[in-house]
Amino acid sequence: MLFSEILGQDHIKNHLTTSADFGRIPHAQLFVGPEGSGTLPMAIAYAQYLLCKNTNGENSNGNETCNLKFKTLAHPDLHFAFPVATNDRIKSHPVSSHFLEEWRQLIDNQPYGNLFDWYRILGIDNKQGQIGVDEAHDIVKSLSLKSYEGGYKVMIIWMAEKMNTSAANKLLKLIEEPPNQTIFILIAEDEEQIINTIRSRCQILNFPPLAEATIQEALIKHYQIPVADALKIAHQANGNYNKACDLVYSDSEDTQFEEWFVFWIRSAFKAKGNKSAIHDLISWSETIAKSGRETQKQFLNFCLDYFRQALLLNYKAESLVFMEPKTGFKLEKFAPFVHGNNIMDISNELQDAIYHIERNGNSKIILTDLSIKLTRLLHKKAD
Repeated sequence: MLFSEILGQDHIKNHLTTSADFGRIPHAQLFVGPEGSGTLPMAIAYAQYLLCKNTNGENSNGNETCNLKFKTLAHPDLHFAFPVATNDRIKSHPVSSHFLEEWRQLIDNQPYGNLFDWYRILGIDNKQGQIGVDEAHDIVKSLSLKSYEGGYKVMIIWMAEKMNTSAANKLLKLIEEPPNQTIFILIAEDEEQIINTIRSRCQILNFPPLAEATIQEALIKHYQIPVADALKIAHQANGNYNKACDLVYSDSEDTQFEEWFVFWIRSAFKAKGNKSAIHDLISWSETIAKSGRETQKQFLNFCLDYFRQALLLNYKAESLVFMEPKTGFKLEKFAPFVHGNNIMDISNELQDAIYHIERNGNSKIILTDLSIKLTRLLHKKAD
């Protein structure tokens, strides 16, 4: 993967290639950035730069045979670990090596893809993937061997926050004192979910969201869409190139999420003193509970964004509002009901619901409880 193919993040590209050129290569790095900011493509390009002995800031002037291997991610000294779970094909003890074909498919088609995209490819969106102790055993085993080509070995751990405690503890010593010429690159969206003992042993690089102009330019180049359309999509994407690509194809789950959200909000408004609306909320909870847990978590995070956008609009920060409802729902009419007197409570209830769903709580009960609380909070008056 060429650095020139990665959108924006020029200061990070320069830092990585310059430090590699001078031989200052940390044995463990943590790339932290929001979805769609390019952490995974950057990690792959950096691994290629190291393994293929490329120079001058690009992956096109080193070992050509090595560079060709990276086009199919087939280099024997490049290793990956990522969240997995059992599916129709792998019935027990799933590890990343069982899913390399699907992994290459994701990177080939959606290098900026998120965890939800990955679970859909695996067919496990009703389960929650993790990097478990079986994976840790595999990592220790593969890195204990000498490199095939006599240089570096690189281990990229994607979505490292999905590493459970047993796996993290098993890898701790290896990350602290890896074998000679072994490089760890951990990738995370939320570094706070990684245990401190792992984080403290990594050099952290923070990736900002992509600039609107960068996303707009990429959309025009890759999809040949009009400038005005590209600008609109780049604004709606809010720094997330993966979301921008979904919007181009109208493949974003946001449309379905918005329909669920609008029905939920309208039912919650009507529910005060209205028994039939309470039945609507319970029915809504049953519908959402039938979707996979990852879909439920994704939807609740979407709701968090929606409430934040309404709050910004209510407090006249229109320049920060990027959502454009597609269902005819009027955000400007909804905005006055989201204010300083209820936003923290709404946010806390949504985050609590995500927490309990992650820990395999009963989704129907969690969502019904959330709906009843939302009814009360939306009717709360501003100070």
